[in-house]
Amino acid sequence: MEFIDQLNRIVTLSKTPSRIVSLVPSQTELLVHLGLRENIVGITKFCIHPIDLRKEKTVVGGTKQVNFNKIKSLRPDIIICNKEENTEEMVLQLQGIAPVWVSNIATIPESMEMIERLGKIFETPEKASDIISKINLEREGFIEYVKDFPSKKVLYLIWKDPYIAAGKNTFIDALLRLNNFENSVIEKESRYPEIPWEEIEKAEVVLLSTEPYPFKDAHVKELRNKIDAEVKLVDGEYFSWYGSRLIKAFDYFKTLRKE
Repeated sequence: MEFIDQLNRIVTLSKTPSRIVSLVPSQTELLVHLGLRENIVGITKFCIHPIDLRKEKTVVGGTKQVNFNKIKSLRPDIIICNKEENTEEMVLQLQGIAPVWVSNIATIPESMEMIERLGKIFETPEKASDIISKINLEREGFIEYVKDFPSKKVLYLIWKDPYIAAGKNTFIDALLRLNNFENSVIEKESRYPEIPWEEIEKAEVVLLSTEPYPFKDAHVKELRNKIDAEVKLVDGEYFSWYGSRLIKAFDYFKTLRKE
C-alpha cells in the first residue's frame, strides 16, 4: 500500500499499521480521537493529551531529540512526524526503523487534509470525517460570530530571551487571521523572527502564548508595566495544535474575543 504524506513523499506500508510511534503532540491527541489509543506504543514527553497517556505509553524523548534505540525496540509499523516540530535529520534516521509519515501544516485546510489522510492510513475514515465535520461546523459559526469585531494588530510571542514571534505562513498566523487579528510581523522571510524591543513597544496588542515558552501571568504583569499596550496570556494549544483540538478552539476564541 502506498500513501502520500504532506511533503509529497511516498510512504509504503505492507499492512494497516497497528503499532504507532507519534512524535507530534497534537497528532497524538488526534490518533486517540481516531480510536487508535491501543495502537500507540511510543510518544514524546510533550504528548500531554489525553492527560494520562504518558502513564501507559513509552516516552521516547522530545520532538527534537529522541532515543532511536528505544523507538526501534517498540517495533513500530509507522512513525508520525511533522516538518516543523521534528528535524529532517531525525526523519532520515527514523526511516531506517519504520516508514515515516510527515505532516506539513500552515492552514486549517491543510489540517483537514492531514486528518483525512491519517483516517485512510489507519482505516478510520468515518471517525476522521466526523472530526473534520465538527471542526468545519465550529469554524463556520465562529466566522459568523467574529465578523463584527474590530480588527486588532497583534504581536503573538512564543519565546522570551530573546523574544520570538509567530510570523507569516504559520498555523498560528492562520488562526490569528481567522480571529480577525492582523499579525504585526510583516517580514515574510522568517516564520518565527526574533523581535527587537522597539517593535514590542509599538504593538497594539501583545499575546503571550503558554507554549512553547511557558509564559505566565507574571510575564503579563511585567510587560504591562513596560509598554503601553494590551497584554494577554493565551492558551498556546488552541493556537498551534492542528488536530482534533480545533473542535474546542473556536469556543475558546469566542471567550478571548469577548475579553
